Amino acid sequence: MSARQRFILSSLLPALLLVLVFTYYPFLKGVVMAFQNYKLFNLKQVHFVGMQNFVDAFADHQFLAALKNSAYWVFFSLIFQFVLGFILALFLNKKFWGRGVYQGFIFYPWALSGFLIGLIWKWMFNSQIGVINDLLLRFGLIDDRIGFLSDPKWAMASVIVANVWYGIAFFTIMLLASLQSIPSELYEAASIDGANGFRKLIYVTIPYIMPTIIATTLLRVIWIFNDPTLIYGMTNGGPGGATHILSSLMLNKIIYDGDYGAASAVGVIMIVMLLLYTLFYLMVTKSEKVGDF
Repeated sequence: MSARQRFILSSLLPALLLVLVFTYYPFLKGVVMAFQNYKLFNLKQVHFVGMQNFVDAFADHQFLAALKNSAYWVFFSLIFQFVLGFILALFLNKKFWGRGVYQGFIFYPWALSGFLIGLIWKWMFNSQIGVINDLLLRFGLIDDRIGFLSDPKWAMASVIVANVWYGIAFFTIMLLASLQSIPSELYEAASIDGANGFRKLIYVTIPYIMPTIIATTLLRVIWIFNDPTLIYGMTNGGPGGATHILSSLMLNKIIYDGDYGAASAVGVIMIVMLLLYTLFYLMVTKSEKVGDF
């Protein structure tokens, strides 16, 4: 090995060790714990139990409810975040006075943490002093205050509304950057061919930014599915587990039950689901330029 190669290896070694210690070791340890009876308050009795943690998970009504909530959480959050983000990106792609100010307001939520966003919306949805109840009463849309976060009928919809507001900025940022890269010559050629605004959108804009749409929706599904911080800030999974998604349920099993084996099993199930989703998504889109923005 030459001196240059030894220098390169010695330079990369600290970063490689950090990745191994803080990424791959916890991942492998979690996979192993998924097959163990690993409970924080009974560490002397840790042993392998095979697939029992997975069997218990699918027999648990809380897990099944969280699985259903995760589907609602991801689907509705993604649809509204993308549609509203795309509309705002089209709006901000036009030149007008004060565009920078509007961009600042729209991009602001993305600078905050999900947990802080959850706390903000928790107070907004408060049944006694929340601004949302106050506005609905003032406009005569309701006759009495609604317990948005204490009523299971409203709780899941409420956290989805907050998540939609939080995630719009991501799609707006990414799609706006992609829109600004479209050559003006394409629109000029479309105009010469007699295309109106709607046809330009369908036949020029969307096809050109399709790689960005594919990549952003793929990433956003993974992030929404994995991130429980907003739900923890708003409801902590309540009331009665009505807003638990798989990631928040996994955290609950660690924090309150100390059952690392059961929590790891939920984590492994989530990983498998995301891998299957990613493979299916890429097969359906058949995009070879998913990473191009």
